[in-house]
Amino acid sequence: MKEFLVELTISVPEGTDQVEVDRRRAAEAVRAKELAAEGHLLRLWRPAGEPRVIGVWCADDKAELRQKVLGSLPMWPWATAVITALQSHPNDPGRTG
Repeated sequence: MKEFLVELTISVPEGTDQVEVDRRRAAEAVRAKELAAEGHLLRLWRPAGEPRVIGVWCADDKAELRQKVLGSLPMWPWATAVITALQSHPNDPGRTG
């Protein structure tokens, strides 16, 4: 699997009931744990006070990442994504071999 740096910005549509927002956020947390257990989500950060999250995700390719992985997130319909494919670096402390 390939690694991708993904910046997701969530924009809740105006007029959305807070109950729906809370329901999706709770479901998002559950789905993120499932994706981590499956090896698709490696790290996740949320900068304080910002409507975005930054994560390192894994998938076979960008299409699978968008459609099957990120597309399975409950907040995905409200998200915009910037996806950057990552390559290994010779000085990466996690590099093997």
